[in-house]
Amino acid sequence: MKALILTQKDAPLHYGEASKPEAAAGEVLVQLHAAALNRRDWWITQGQYPGIVYPIILGSDGAGVAEGREVILNPAIDWGENPAYPSKSFQILGLPKNGTLAEWVAVSQRQVYDKPAHLNMEQAAALPLGGLTAFRAVFTKGQLRAGEKVLVTGAGGGVALLAIQLALAAGAQVWVTSGSDEKIERTRSMGCQGGANYCEADWSKQLQQQAGGFDLIVDSAGGEGFGLFPKICNPGARIVTYGGTLGPISSLSPQPVFWKQLSILGTSMGTDQEFADMVQFVSQHGIVPVVDRVYELADGQSAFDQIGRGGQFGKVVVSLEGR
Repeated sequence: MKALILTQKDAPLHYGEASKPEAAAGEVLVQLHAAALNRRDWWITQGQYPGIVYPIILGSDGAGVAEGREVILNPAIDWGENPAYPSKSFQILGLPKNGTLAEWVAVSQRQVYDKPAHLNMEQAAALPLGGLTAFRAVFTKGQLRAGEKVLVTGAGGGVALLAIQLALAAGAQVWVTSGSDEKIERTRSMGCQGGANYCEADWSKQLQQQAGGFDLIVDSAGGEGFGLFPKICNPGARIVTYGGTLGPISSLSPQPVFWKQLSILGTSMGTDQEFADMVQFVSQHGIVPVVDRVYELADGQSAFDQIGRGGQFGKVVVSLEGR
């Protein structure tokens, strides 16, 4: 089969032949039609991820056909019995187990779900990891209720855009931050109320003037800006973090946290039940993940290069239709 293979650190991915996997007991073979990249995949190519093995076929997100069914794949493997946190054996598809940047992948039958009928293969491939992460952040941890005011940071990233779409579908009012005025305007066309450019010194004041205060903040960046969130929260608000691209939080004052009775919550990925609930919610509300660009598998290195450069609005997808 054709595959995109990482053979060593800091080396271009190799497009070529790989052995077709065989389904073990309890597994099913999926013929992939599309896969999508996550920032995790790019970090692995840079050698900046734990437990890297070579050679490896990366890719956590995928959509295709299994036993005549059009399916999407849950990338979370062995979450465990406690819904509050993953088990010690928890893994993500694409490392250490070969992933979706290939014509075929073998996965547990528990990881296979019917593809939402309103999505094409490229759109469906853009859903799994980002959708699961966003769903748990917005609903399980964030406890979002209709009518609440939500701030989603880093608009343009795949998880952030899905968090926006989920919150809007649930009846929330949504604002965003971005380093791009153009991206902020694009979220307005999706239904957002407004936003602020985090490159501007008074971005938090701008948001407070626009919204008054927020009931839920969903953040992927951390860094110095995180310390400003409690100031723009309403009493009883929740701050949910699922990433740390800007590094440590260095200026968080505890006073507004305890006086306002705020909750700061960490999250990552989610349970099998949350994945099923996410897929149902997406189908019910006709949510379509935003796809920035689609590459062919043979040009997969260019897709990784785009992730490395950043600046995309939505998911970078790899089509396997033409290999």
